[in-house]
Amino acid sequence: MTRRVLLGMLTPSSNTVLEPVTQAMVAGLPEVSAHFGRFKVTEIALSGAALAQFEDAEILRAAELLAHAKVDVIAWNGTSSGWLGFNADERLCERITAATGIKTTTSMLALNEILKTTGVTRAGLVTPYRDDVQAKILANYAKLGVDFSNERHLGLQDNFSFSEVTAEQLTEMARAVAADGVQALAVVCTNLRAGPLVEALERELELPVYDTIATVVWKSLILAGVDPKRVEGWGSLFRDVA
Repeated sequence: MTRRVLLGMLTPSSNTVLEPVTQAMVAGLPEVSAHFGRFKVTEIALSGAALAQFEDAEILRAAELLAHAKVDVIAWNGTSSGWLGFNADERLCERITAATGIKTTTSMLALNEILKTTGVTRAGLVTPYRDDVQAKILANYAKLGVDFSNERHLGLQDNFSFSEVTAEQLTEMARAVAADGVQALAVVCTNLRAGPLVEALERELELPVYDTIATVVWKSLILAGVDPKRVEGWGSLFRDVA
């Protein structure tokens, strides 16, 4: 029997997009399956209660349950370090691996690796987030030398509401940030239905589009020893970024 490859995904409790999209991305890889562990996330804001949702303890509990399934990788399929600071994801990965012995990654660390590998320093940014959350993301990327000043966001706070943003809205936002000089476009939120739009957007805008569900699947496959080029129909990330 071909060796099975099991991808473990840590999932916000109110997210309804990342599970079906992740499953669809790996559907053409018969030996690969994705498995999900939820922890409580219902809102995205900078209040104490909202930030407390991303404290390591609850996430570690969910990771330890995923480890029972003997997954090859545990990935945080979420974007919280965009406003918390990327060191939050680095620390989380270290703690998960120490507790489980399993390789780890996150949507945002994978995105940052992609931007560095491809030499992107000026990109368009699309999110559903509030003004203050978006400002934090811009500031954290500025520290990495990435200019996301061409951006659009929707001012939403309820995490479930992100999944109801329409394809038409996302397409218009992407068009708006695809200005001259932008080298790529990033859609930062794993509860937006942007992944299925990537191929069409890339053809129209003539830019690579990096969706944060795709970024974590890309890196998870690499960590699990699967060639991401085998993923077809989900954008240039899988074809072009080694």
